[in-house]
Formats: sequence, structure tokens, C-alpha cells
Amino acid sequence: MATERSIDEINAKIRRGTVRVLTAAELKAAVRAAGVTAVAAEVDVIATGTFEPMESSGAILNIGHTDPPIRLAKAWLNGVEAYCGFGAVDLYLGAAQMGESLDYGGGHVIAELVAGRSVRLRATGLPADCYPRRDYESQIQLAAINQAYLFNPRNVYQNFIVGVNGGDRPLYTYLGTLQPRLGNAVYASVGALSPLLNDALLRSVGIGTRIFLGGGTGYIAWEGTQHFPSQKRLPNGSPVGPAATLALIGDLKQMDPFWVRGCRFYNYGPSLMLGVGIPLPVTDETVVAAASLADGDLVAPVIDFSIPRRVRPTFGLVSYAQLKSGQITIEGQKVRTAPLASTAFSLRVAQVLKEWIASGRFELTQPVASLPAERPLLAQERPLLS
Repeated sequence: MATERSIDEINAKIRRGTVRVLTAAELKAAVRAAGVTAVAAEVDVIATGTFEPMESSGAILNIGHTDPPIRLAKAWLNGVEAYCGFGAVDLYLGAAQMGESLDYGGGHVIAELVAGRSVRLRATGLPADCYPRRDYESQIQLAAINQAYLFNPRNVYQNFIVGVNGGDRPLYTYLGTLQPRLGNAVYASVGALSPLLNDALLRSVGIGTRIFLGGGTGYIAWEGTQHFPSQKRLPNGSPVGPAATLALIGDLKQMDPFWVRGCRFYNYGPSLMLGVGIPLPVTDETVVAAASLADGDLVAPVIDFSIPRRVRPTFGLVSYAQLKSGQITIEGQKVRTAPLASTAFSLRVAQVLKEWIASGRFELTQPVASLPAERPLLAQERPLLS
């Protein structure tokens, strides 16, 4: 008889302390040893994780009202501008927003706040009868402001690309520095460990799924921007390039600086390194089958960034097993590879999430709605003329 269990049944096991959890890496090893059916009968939850740059992230902060009151018109945190257009003392600080140089930006400020450090706030006001103040300066800390939460428009890409440079000068990109004449190849996903590559058809996650976010508890809030589940797929269901994405939300005050780190890409700009873990409830055998894919079963496209167009030439597909071997071959040339995401820290995210579930600290949630299974990826072809 096929194995079937509900999320309520799994949560009851979590509360009793009898839940059986494996990380994605452990699950794949177990399937190789015993097969999908046997593993599905024994495992209740698969813990997945990733630790990678996620520049489409940001923090919503409510600093509290001043005396006399101010309506923020412009604001800077450690010299990094935050957006003020949706409330008197509400801010949105983008992780990729630059400060006075490319080396420091919003991701660094967010990491400083999570680490408990003081951040300099400088603001100008838009005077009104109810908000007469024209400027304000202070030092703020996370504990001394009201709401502070990450609200990330696009995280946890389901697969991504491999960047190379077929030109004759270095290129400075969101994948880091690409050396000329195919001097290196940079990839951004942890492959078979990546959360959404363990749920390729998005059957186990949805809006309202509780997750590990930055060392605290968060939720899937919506589909992410550029969500493209209609990407071409291999017969095993996995996409051959960038596909689904997630919008995530979580309380910044719960987070751990170990899992929230500012970073920068040389001559490109700032970003945020973020740990995200997603539990996959084993409701039936199909969940285990979907999560059993190995790096050799998953591919990514090799894209030439030397052509400055939206659609760039490709050198074909390579597997994550090839990428993780340290080199790939492009048109007869051996090219060294390097990851942006950390395999070691991704494994650690999954392990921490596993421990949270096993200890009863973390229960699963039933999604309130599914993520869209079809969505076109639109582009700007030409400006509209009036």
C-alpha cells in the first residue's frame, strides 16, 4: 500500500517527539541504498537548505515617531538611502542599494542591525501640519525600533545559469568577476541540495509555508518576481535554467548574524548572503522521488556575458556534477568552475532545520494557496510612444 500522511499527522509526530527527519543529502543517500518506497515509508520530513547571495532582498523598518513628529522624505542608514514613500516613519532598505561606494550597501546595513550594532539614521522631512519636523539624526538599533522584518521579492531561485566570458577583458557581474577568454565559469546554485530543485513541480511548498530564514522563522509570502515555472524541463521534471522563485518574509529581530551577512561583488555592488531552509513534508512517495535527484540529474545553461544583450549566446547545458568537479569543457577548452553558494553552509542550514523539527521547535504549515504552475516571463521590447 502506498505511503500517505498529512501535515497534521506529521505535526502530531513533531509534538510527540517521534518525527523522522532527513536532510536532502541524507535522503538521497537513503534512496540510493533502499529505494523510494522504503524511504517514503520511514521518513516524515525532508529538510533542505541553501546559503547564497540574494540581492533581491530588503528590510522594512518602522523607526517610531519623533517629537515633534516627522514625515520621512529622504532617509539614509549608514549612508545608504532607504525608500520612504509608504508611511511617515516606515522605511524599505534594499539589500542591493549602494552607499557612497560599490563596497558597502543595504545588505551590510541589514547585517549590522541583525548583529545588534548601532546604525546611523539621517533623515529629512516633508513638513505638514501634523508632521512639522524637517530633519532628524540618531543612532538606531534593532531592539529600539518597532517592526523590522525582511521582505524579499525574489529569493531561492529554482536553478540558475553558469556565467562565462568569451571576450577579451574581465567582466564584473552579479556572478562576480568573469575572466576573459573563458578563464572561469561561475555558478550560483547548490544543485541537488537547493530547496526548489528538491520540489521541482512545487507540490510541497506554497504560500504560507513556514521556513528557516536567516536563522529565524519565516514564511513564503508569494511567488517571487521573475517566477517562471514554465521553463523548459528535463524528463525528470527539473528545469534547464532559471524557473520558480519565492517572495519571503520573516522577523529580522529573530535572526542570527551567522546566517545574514552583507557582501559585495567587485566593481558591481552590494548584496546579502542569506541562509534559507525549506521543509518538505513527505505526504506520499512522489515527494521522495522528486527529492532523490542527484547532481548528475540536474543541468544549467552556460551563458556568455561578453555579448551585452538580454538574450546572450549559450554554450549548451552542463550538469551540476560537472560543475562541482572543478572544471567543465567548453568547445574543447577546459574551464575552471567556482560556486557563489556555499555547499558547506547549505548543508548546515538543512541540519539546523532538521534539529529544529526533531526537537519540536518547528512545526510545518499547510499552504493557504499553491504557487502558480504557469507564468510567462515578459520583457521590455521597445518603449511605448504616445
